[in-house]
Amino acid sequence: MLRLNAEWTQVLRRYKEDHQDPRNQACHQVGIPLIVASFPVGATLIGLPLAAAMFTTGWGFQFVGHYFEGKKPSFVDDKRSLVIGVLWCLEKYGLRVFEETKAP
Repeated sequence: MLRLNAEWTQVLRRYKEDHQDPRNQACHQVGIPLIVASFPVGATLIGLPLAAAMFTTGWGFQFVGHYFEGKKPSFVDDKRSLVIGVLWCLEKYGLRVFEETKAP
């Protein structure tokens, strides 16, 4: 299990605050896996066109979600949110792969 330090725990908390709308959450639960899966698919020349479509569609879901949320994407202010978003998505799917540091 990955243990997030206080700084990364704070990034995760801000990410969760920016993703409250259920429609945004649903869009992210589709978009994030598409984006992540596009990398290994695109690692082959044959898979490159499919990976490009997956990547573009995934980001489309992300931006539509933020339209519903009425907030800009978290990564605009903090690029670490690109990593945190994957952890958030895993948590939404019921996979607990990290634990947050408790506030003092």
